[in-house]
Amino acid sequence: MTHHEEDGAIHAATEDLKNWLTRQGLKSRGREELLRAFCERLVNHGVPLLRMQLAQRALHPEFGGIGFTWTRKDGMNAEYFGRVDHKEPHHEWLQSPFHALLTSGETEMHSVFSAQDVSRFPIFARLKAMGATSYFAHWQPLGPASDTAYEPERPDAEGLVVSWSFDGAPEDAAPYLNIIRGVFDTLALVLAGAGNREMGRALLQVYLGRDAGARVLSGEIARGSSQHIDAVICLFDLRGFTALSEALPGEAMVDLLNDYFGHVVELIQSHGGNILKFMGDAVMAMFNLGTLQEDAQAALRAVAELGPRIKAVNAARAAEGLPLAEYTMALHAGEILYGNIGAPNRLDFTVIGPAVNLTARIADMHRTVERSIILSEDVRNAAGPDGEGLISVGRYMLRGVAEPVELFTLYQPEV
Repeated sequence: MTHHEEDGAIHAATEDLKNWLTRQGLKSRGREELLRAFCERLVNHGVPLLRMQLAQRALHPEFGGIGFTWTRKDGMNAEYFGRVDHKEPHHEWLQSPFHALLTSGETEMHSVFSAQDVSRFPIFARLKAMGATSYFAHWQPLGPASDTAYEPERPDAEGLVVSWSFDGAPEDAAPYLNIIRGVFDTLALVLAGAGNREMGRALLQVYLGRDAGARVLSGEIARGSSQHIDAVICLFDLRGFTALSEALPGEAMVDLLNDYFGHVVELIQSHGGNILKFMGDAVMAMFNLGTLQEDAQAALRAVAELGPRIKAVNAARAAEGLPLAEYTMALHAGEILYGNIGAPNRLDFTVIGPAVNLTARIADMHRTVERSIILSEDVRNAAGPDGEGLISVGRYMLRGVAEPVELFTLYQPEV
């Protein structure tokens, strides 16, 4: 192939890949799907790609970043990385070519695995063992900080760093490196758009809840838009919070709330429930899985695990000399109004209605019935056979309710 023909082939492959990436971006493809197909397309264009790895910061309270690794043998794998706020970087990161590239001030790194490079970067020995003969990495800053040097402590230090490992002859690398250079800006732009969509979806779920976040993304955003649904409402409340807040510093109270709330939320979500909101020392949730019987049965399975779960939390906190808290969990089944409520420029996707109010009244009965878990007769009836083992703790007049309400608790001894 002449030099002119080679340039033409590189140009044709580059344009094909750029056009394909643009179409995928317009179709709102996810990053994992897009990268997998892009790597396969590179191989189809004759690029001897053995492995691709991408790392990108994640705006998420639980994860610090996300990584994608593709190999010609095993396909695509995605991995989330934990946050490292105010912690020393891990030694593996400090010994990685990504770290070296980001702190060098350069945007590219190319290696044919010299003895010096293999000694400096342990990953290179593993890549050579896979059959790789050369390595190329590219860093693309994004956002407001894209015109400055990489500063990992900056909250707006966005960007993506990608490595490409090849098993072709190193002396033949120039054409496919030029293809990757030619498409990288387009790839970065499409990945940034896909990442922003995924980030928005994840943050809506974190701050609004899984169900409410999905509804907002689907277009249920008009003020006043709502619907009547049947559901089981749960109200978890930490007792003695006022006394604790007066005795403990603010940071200790935040840690206490996070400790208990973290376990309660995980338990509710693991049984299909949705977290609606945090209200000081309380968590409001609901089960709306389909039928009211399914909702009640799932809620009963969750609260059956609550006592042992809180006992374990208290044991762990006591072992560390940390303050403990008691709790109440109230459940009621009924019709609620679920939707957007608030001001034109500040809305809350929440629930209202008599069933919600009654759940709060049931929670207030913990001193009278001397139980931590209290359920209404409506939950018992909705659960069908699963509710037959519940124990009545009596009928009571509740504030704002015209008729007495029979309350129940779990059959198991409370812990």
